[in-house]
Amino acid sequence: MTAAKIPAACAPWVRTRLRTAPGISAALAVLVFLTAFLAAAFPRSVDAYETKALRHDIATASPGLSVLEVTTPPPSLAAPRPVREQVMREEALAEVDRALVKDLPGPLRADLPLSSYGVHTSKPIVAREAWLPRPYAMPPQLHYAVPSELGEHSRLAAGRWPASRGEVTADTREVEAAVTQETAAELKMRPGSTIAVPTQSGKPLTVRITGLVTPLHPKSGYWAVDPLYRAPSLVADPGSPTPVFYWQATLLLAPDTGPALLGTTGEPELYWRIAPDHSGLTAADAPRLRDAVASLENGPGLLKLRALAGPNTTLTTDLDAILDAYAAMGRAIGPVVTVAAVGIGAVAAVVLLMTGGLIGARRHHELALLRSRGGSLPGIAGRLLAETAVAVLPAAALGLLLAVLLIGEARWWPALTGAASVAALVCVALPLRTTLHHRRPLLHGAREDVVHARPSRRRTVAELTLLVLATGAVVALRRRGTATGPDLLVSSAPVLVGLIAALVLVRLYPLPLRLAARPVARLRGAVGFLALARAGRAATSGTLPLLALLIALTTAAFGGSVLAGVGDARDDAALRTVGADARISGENLGPAGIPDGLARTVRAMDGVGSVTAVRIEYSVPLAAALDVRGDTGRATLLGVEPGSYARLARETGLPTLPVELLKAGEGPGEALPAIASPEVAKLLGDQPHTIQSEGGDITVRVAAVRSRTSAVTDSGFLIVDSAGLVTRRPTTLMVTGTAPDAAELRAAAHDAGRFTVRLRSQVREAFVDTPMQSGAERIYGAAVAAGAGYALLAVLLSLLQSAPERRALLARLRTMGLTTRQGRRLLAFEAMPQALLAAFGGLLVGWATIALLAPGIDLAALALAGGEPGSPDTASLRADLWSLVLPALGVVVLAGAVAGVQAWWASRRGSIKELRAGDTR
Repeated sequence: MTAAKIPAACAPWVRTRLRTAPGISAALAVLVFLTAFLAAAFPRSVDAYETKALRHDIATASPGLSVLEVTTPPPSLAAPRPVREQVMREEALAEVDRALVKDLPGPLRADLPLSSYGVHTSKPIVAREAWLPRPYAMPPQLHYAVPSELGEHSRLAAGRWPASRGEVTADTREVEAAVTQETAAELKMRPGSTIAVPTQSGKPLTVRITGLVTPLHPKSGYWAVDPLYRAPSLVADPGSPTPVFYWQATLLLAPDTGPALLGTTGEPELYWRIAPDHSGLTAADAPRLRDAVASLENGPGLLKLRALAGPNTTLTTDLDAILDAYAAMGRAIGPVVTVAAVGIGAVAAVVLLMTGGLIGARRHHELALLRSRGGSLPGIAGRLLAETAVAVLPAAALGLLLAVLLIGEARWWPALTGAASVAALVCVALPLRTTLHHRRPLLHGAREDVVHARPSRRRTVAELTLLVLATGAVVALRRRGTATGPDLLVSSAPVLVGLIAALVLVRLYPLPLRLAARPVARLRGAVGFLALARAGRAATSGTLPLLALLIALTTAAFGGSVLAGVGDARDDAALRTVGADARISGENLGPAGIPDGLARTVRAMDGVGSVTAVRIEYSVPLAAALDVRGDTGRATLLGVEPGSYARLARETGLPTLPVELLKAGEGPGEALPAIASPEVAKLLGDQPHTIQSEGGDITVRVAAVRSRTSAVTDSGFLIVDSAGLVTRRPTTLMVTGTAPDAAELRAAAHDAGRFTVRLRSQVREAFVDTPMQSGAERIYGAAVAAGAGYALLAVLLSLLQSAPERRALLARLRTMGLTTRQGRRLLAFEAMPQALLAAFGGLLVGWATIALLAPGIDLAALALAGGEPGSPDTASLRADLWSLVLPALGVVVLAGAVAGVQAWWASRRGSIKELRAGDTR
């Protein structure tokens, strides 16, 4: 017989608590879940967009830059001829290729379908055949190559594939070859054509063309590393005093015919072109990849290459330059993103602490009763830790799991660290903060409000320390900027500024309450006085909600301003590049310029507002024709119709132009008034100056100075009235309008001649061409949304913390005759002082933070990567009005709405339940 199981004396604590108050545990779990998800998603998002950026940079780079090209000459003449021939055969080349690919240092891996190897001549050989085209009477110079797997990278268009006849040696006198269709078209080659290649023995090597091929993937590394494989090129003769050009091309010999090139004068060499495989690379691999490439170029890796391919092997690649550019963009964007991460992390931590404080305040009397009946602090803390962990740990794990599932290709341990930090903060802070309030007995009725509170010395020292840190962070950011890489002190500057502002506002908060209470006390109604008295009796713990609100509003304003600054920088850069909404250019088409019919056609199109014709002459000497020397200054000359061009400046938001000053005088020989850039104005001075234009010498006089203009991006320009020029035909049309149709503009330009069309909207899109940019922008968008959300949540938690006391107050006042309407007004007025303080303070602090930090934050890498040389080098931060106003306004609206809902809900509950005997509220 087994002994009967003795039932427990009481139910387990955790289970009892979860059954008693499931709503509080569920709300805490939801908050922890969302915060843990954000904490885990941020590092994974950064890893993901950096990984995509690394792959994008390598994949979109020209194969001539990204391919690792291993080259080595054949063995020296001292080696036996069979040995020299053997290393140039297909089998030997393939064996070395397999060894090279196998021994690549990690994480560098070869993309085998895009890699190739073979033999080619390193010096061109003059072809003397009379039937070959000879521009400028110069014979073409040809290269000869034996590439691997020609049939797998091209399609036979005519003739047959070249083949080797027997074993090819250095004494072979005829081999077969193929050429691409582009090469055949330019050099008049066809199947059956022969080229006599001179050799060192005096007997020529005949190369017979048997087929024409078409590349399957012309932009792949097989064809693009050496462009002559795909198409011929006209090359300037460096030894000629006048421009003289000749053709260069490459003939593709049959497989396994490399030994035949040993006797030629083309200095053959063996090559292996290894295309890097970017599909498995991650952001964490970038430093190791850079080290691997450096080792192969000049290091231990090069010694291994020489052991495999030959003692004179070299490796050339620009993959290291691609990686350097990737790292430079990461260093520029990383600190800006870190600012958002620190801000959101700080406000999330404060909101979690506020949640713990709300839960602790709700259970204050319960824990005080346990403490009075002998409960120890460690015992109470342990129970609180257990019941908190039961709700928090699964929620944090689910947040981590969701972040891992939604955001792939990223390291897991930073996400685990973020989610674990959230769980640890809640599990430790909530029990610790709640338990510390019960270290000693508390006297009921002691006032702890903001009006009568006196800050302690320790608090004063802590606030002064934070002030010093904030000052140091702001100074460091303004001096060093974000170009030095992520720095925790610099990145926390907005948070520290918000923290200092919160502490200052809390110290100043009692003053306006005292000043407002005096005149309100003289009014007949009691609602206003009660509201201010209640606001003044708020607990000093109200510092935490105010801190959360200010940091959240500052973060949202900062993030919104970053996005606005990025958009402004792109708009401005696109405007600098195009000069209007659209631009039709024909500057390189000679003196004919833009026909009048094209301008009329464009004006009649839908979406076109105005068309401004401009004549642009580049590199105009700032001297008369007879006085031009090598060191004569030059500028861009613009001939415009003053009224139309001034209207263009107004429509594009550029500095206005003085129309009356710009109009040309009617007197013969009178100097043309001109608007000059500062550099040109400094060169010309105030006196009339003769310059050379395409129509002859003209005399100009600087009438005004402008730093920029619409039609050109040059720093040196000169604008004159086209009526004063000899040659007045415009070369450019500047088009403005709501939505010019690109297809219509291009069609009209094509019908009128070879004119180029550029739209400002399309140029703006070119500034966003990397995953690193778009990823960072998405993070800032999420930071703005999260900051606004946490700000509203802080307001809600602050009002919920005092909800029981407010309901009891309304119940008491209703017994004294307070109406429902007065009760709603009372709660609304009571909530407004802190809400208005937070909103106004957040608005002011957000603006001040942006103004303080703007000189140290450069958004150029985030905004203008992929831009053109004419684009500005910097993009500054500016305060965005909507990012400042909307979150602050949302705080006030939410505070009023929650107060109204609380008053409505309290009016539906009976006073009997609220006014229980012995209730101390």
